[in-house]
Order: sequence, then structure tokens, then C-alpha cells
Amino acid sequence: MNEMEDLFGEARRAADDLYQLRDTYFPPNPADKISELLRKSDLALSLLDSLPLEQRKSPIQRATYEYLKGKILDVFPDYRKEAEDHLSKAVKLNPSLADAWLCLGNCIWKKGDLASAKNCFTLALSKGSNKEILCQLSMLERRMAQGSENQAEIVEESIQSAKKAITLDVKDGNSWYNLGNACLTSFFVTGSWDHSKLLQSLKAYQNAEKDERMKSNPDLYFNCATVNKYLENYERALSGFEAAALKDPGLNAVEEVQKIVNLLNKLESLLKGQARAKRHAALASSRAADNLNPLYKSISIDTLSEGLNKAVAVVGKVLLFVKHDIVAPLYYLVCDSNQLCCVLSVYGISNDAIKEGDLLTLLEPYYRHVDFSWKGKRYQFKSIRVDFLEQLLVNGKALDSHQAVRTSIYAQHKP
Repeated sequence: MNEMEDLFGEARRAADDLYQLRDTYFPPNPADKISELLRKSDLALSLLDSLPLEQRKSPIQRATYEYLKGKILDVFPDYRKEAEDHLSKAVKLNPSLADAWLCLGNCIWKKGDLASAKNCFTLALSKGSNKEILCQLSMLERRMAQGSENQAEIVEESIQSAKKAITLDVKDGNSWYNLGNACLTSFFVTGSWDHSKLLQSLKAYQNAEKDERMKSNPDLYFNCATVNKYLENYERALSGFEAAALKDPGLNAVEEVQKIVNLLNKLESLLKGQARAKRHAALASSRAADNLNPLYKSISIDTLSEGLNKAVAVVGKVLLFVKHDIVAPLYYLVCDSNQLCCVLSVYGISNDAIKEGDLLTLLEPYYRHVDFSWKGKRYQFKSIRVDFLEQLLVNGKALDSHQAVRTSIYAQHKP
């Protein structure tokens, strides 16, 4: 076996280099990447085919040859039948070749046969635990969740596959990155807008960043920035999207930066122009606070603590609905009885549930004072976020369950 490894060693290294190029080379023009992959794959195939026929006679040798040929042909983003044919031959000749099952699963995934791809990964894992295969299985499970009736359950399976990969190598950045993607997807598909899922995702991405090999992965920076965007860590989100754009100009990271900057500029501008509206809102908010449930203590915006405020409520009038380009959350300007204005972000409700002029009672609000500078401009405002339908009373009444919505957004990933 060692002799055979020597025979195929150079071709194997050429295939690995090819995939390294695929995962780390992001030129401004994506066509340049395809051209380079074509050039390098032709060289790798020439190297493989230069092996004398007598050195690929046994079933094990032929299986390795077919596997490497299929792997090299499958480096491109589109499905290649020729790659599938070679990989299928490899697993028939040597059913114990787990790497060939992994490549075959990836190849079949590209043509949209998700069930068969999952079967390949499952067969590969039956040969023994493997972190790379578990990561691909986790990614595939997230893809299978899209449009299914039991999205949340399938995404939970994805999380479990990702966690199994981490137990095999706790320092592997790709496994942590994959777990971060699974947790981020779970945040969206459950519709609960649970802060803890975002924090789990962020922690996983931070662990991924400790692995030097992940520094070249632009999707890690993009997805981590996405989490920070929904946590309203605006400065970290902007820095992350900017880093992703530098690593891969093909991502829409520059647009994400612009969307956040546009939103912040709009919020700042609107907050400055509300003097007259604040006086009317203050009177209405004061009256509404008198009728509050005794389980909650009514306080003004300026006495909120950073983070979650237990057993308290803020009453405020909606001055404006803020139109913007980000899918979620919904943003409003709200004013309390002390004429203090803040930005309110609301997750998981339909955009017609709250209207301008409504009186809102915000139960156990999550508060933060935003204060940072970006590109020489300082942003400063008070911010409250509401994650659950039950935290909101509109004009003294609870919202109906039909006003809850789910926003299906998926963490970016590439097979």
C-alpha cells in the first residue's frame, strides 16, 4: 500500500493544490478563477495519466486512479457527468474509499439529487467518522431544509452533524465555521428570533477565526458580519463585510456595507427632526403608562440598563416607520413620556402590525446605547430591540399570532 501511495502521491498533491486554489483564490473577475482552475486541472490530469498502466492494474490502484480523476474534474462549480462517472467507478472498485464517496456526494449534489448525495455521505461515514464528511452532511442538511415542512427539525440535524465534526477535532476552523452557519440558519427558520442562537453562531465563528487556515475564507467574514448585523453590532458588521469584500470582490459585501451606512444615516437624520412630534407623543405615552400591568414597572428610556431589562416596560408612541433595504428587522422611531426618542427594532412580526401613531408598550426590552465612528462619521443613538411577539402591546392590546412572520434567509455557503 505504501508503494501505491508513492505512485499516486504526486497526483494526490496536485488535486489538493487544485482545491486549495478553489477555496482561496478570489480574483476581481470570477472568469479568471475558472481559467486558472482549467489550467491547473489539465496539469493535474496530465500528471495522473502519466502513471504507467501497469501501476494501475489492481482494483485498489484503479479505484484510486478513478477517484483522483473524478475529484479533479469535479473542482468546478457546475455539475460534470464525466466526474460522476469516474467517482462511481471508484466506489464500485473500492467501496471502502471514503474520500471517493465524499466527492461523489458533492458531485451528485450539484445536479440537484440531494437524497442520493446524502446517501453517499452516509455511506462514507459508515467507513468511519470523518470531520470533512460530517461538515458536508451538515451543509447538505441545511440545503434539504429549504422549502421542507419540517425545516427546524432538519436544521437541528445539521447542527448535530456539525457538533460531531467538532468532537473529532476541536481546533478545526472549518468545523466551527460550519456550526456557525447551522446556528445562523436555525435562527432564521425557527421564526423565534432567539438572541441565544445568534450568540451561539457568533461564538462558533470566533472559534473558527482562531484557525489560521480560515483567514482566507471570505464567507466566514461575511457570515460573521451577518450575525453582527442582526445583533446590531453595527461597527463589527461593517468591519466584517469590508474584510469579506477585500477577500472576495464577488460577494455582495460592498452592498451590505452600503445598506447599513444608508440605514444609520437615515436613522440619524430622522432622530434630529422630531421636536414637535415628541411633545404630542410624550403626553400620549404618559397616559398609557398609567394603565400598565402591575407586574411591570414603567420606566423611561433614559433609565434602561444595557442589555435585557427584566420586569420593566417602556411606553412610547410610534413617530415613524423607517423604510430601509435590509430584510429584517422592522425599524421605528419611538418617543416616551419624557420626550426621549429611540430607535426600535422589531423581529418576527408582519410590517402592518404597528403603524405610525400607535402607542406601544415594550415589555422587558433589550436596550443598547449605540456610539461608534465609521469612516470619520460618528453615530450615536438609543436603541431598543424586541425579539418576541409577546413583548409588544399595541394600543394596550396583545398582537394576534397571525401577525407573527418568519423570514427565511440562509447563511451563505459553497459546497
